Amino acid sequence: MQTLRASKCGLSTAQLPSSILDVIDSLTKAGYEAYIVGGGVRDLMLGLNPKDFDAVTNATPSQVKEVFGRRCRIIGRRFELAHVYSGRELIEVATFRAPPKKAVTSAQGMILRDNNWGTIEQDFSRRDFSINAMYYQPRKGIVLDFCNAIDDIRNKTLRLLGDPALRFEEDPVRMLRTLRFAAKLNFDIDPAILKVFTPEMTQLLRDVSPHRLYDESQKLFTMGHLYRIMPMLIEFGVWRQLFAEVPTQITKFIELAAKNTDQRIQIGKTINPAFFYAVLLWENFLERYNFYTAKGVVAAEARAQAGLDVLKRQATRTIIPRFAETFVREVWEMQSRLLQPKPQQIEALAGHARFRAGFDFMLLREKSGDQTTQGMGAWWDAYQNMSTDEKERAISSYNRQRAKNRRKAQDEAVPVETQNQDKKASTVIEPLVKESETRSRRSRRSRNHEQSEQLTTIINQQGQVESIQADHPILKRKRVQRDLAKVIFGPTQ
Repeated sequence: MQTLRASKCGLSTAQLPSSILDVIDSLTKAGYEAYIVGGGVRDLMLGLNPKDFDAVTNATPSQVKEVFGRRCRIIGRRFELAHVYSGRELIEVATFRAPPKKAVTSAQGMILRDNNWGTIEQDFSRRDFSINAMYYQPRKGIVLDFCNAIDDIRNKTLRLLGDPALRFEEDPVRMLRTLRFAAKLNFDIDPAILKVFTPEMTQLLRDVSPHRLYDESQKLFTMGHLYRIMPMLIEFGVWRQLFAEVPTQITKFIELAAKNTDQRIQIGKTINPAFFYAVLLWENFLERYNFYTAKGVVAAEARAQAGLDVLKRQATRTIIPRFAETFVREVWEMQSRLLQPKPQQIEALAGHARFRAGFDFMLLREKSGDQTTQGMGAWWDAYQNMSTDEKERAISSYNRQRAKNRRKAQDEAVPVETQNQDKKASTVIEPLVKESETRSRRSRRSRNHEQSEQLTTIINQQGQVESIQADHPILKRKRVQRDLAKVIFGPTQ
């Protein structure tokens, strides 16, 4: 073990938030040892901005709860931890671990229970990567390095403590963490790890809870280097363990979605990790949707059932929470609504809670070369930047184009022979009412006069058709004028 000066490692208390200092000071004041450990120390030494900070102490979880009272909550069964709230921040406090007296493992060697308390020397040996095993005491200004981790940080090498095969068997999730750290930090993976990191080894991930694998997949999606890690997931065989139904070939659509996600994280925008699940499972959704429509199922029901089927299959690997499932299905449903919106519903649709996610999804599809969007991604993109008057004109133009396309589709649906017959008939038969005619009284009188001079046909009492001329008596009848003075209104006597 070597004790390093924090200042030489580029560490100072000015870099730390008040929440982690509050936890360290409270535990120290209560008479316990307390250190900052893990990714927070590593990122500070690399000049990165840590996402959070974790603490480690020789106090048991119950003793930590005595120190912080109602601010503390004990969680976990397999690996018991204390969550301490300092203002709005959450600090995870772990207790020094020791090797188990009696190993409680699965048939594949995964540790099922790890709640044996020990010393800091024992705790260091239980950690996974050397770069995560540096203990920083901010008030003393020292860093405890038990495994020359400072050299691995300088050499940018990712090294597991102990036998890599055994460490993967103890916790298969370490394979995901290996790839995540290598992509995030741009570190080289130790050859000893590469030797045992085989597709056969990745099958151990089948023993991990689907709930835990979902949490780990969210870390992959939100670390800001999704585009870099996807080829690594495929290369090492992890992709098939996480997304069984998704092809291992990265499509243009998935590639653009990954780049877009990384860009949003880099500029500080929020993202919904479930969005990338919607992207990954889109082709599977279309396949199931076409399957149901081929059977004659109504489109709305086919979309609903296809979404349920795809998410149910994915749940065998990573169980997506109910709220995230709802988000994914709503994004898929928005695609049909954005593709052929009714003109009177466009304004309301633009204010829908899932409009932005559905629009981003459609625009990415369009940019990836998907012709089925019919250019509506660009149309909605332009619509959002228009003024109120411009939006009204755009909707009117869209409505005219929509009617034109509908008439064109109807014409294409009519057989060619029927169209030819219609053309012949149109040359002989004139329309009953011409557009140029008005509805004035003079025009109606002239029209009636012309009709009276034409040849008329009637049917006599014997059912025979007779032709009559304009001078026929039936055409010369005049309306009898009635004397209203002789008409009795109201009830009669």
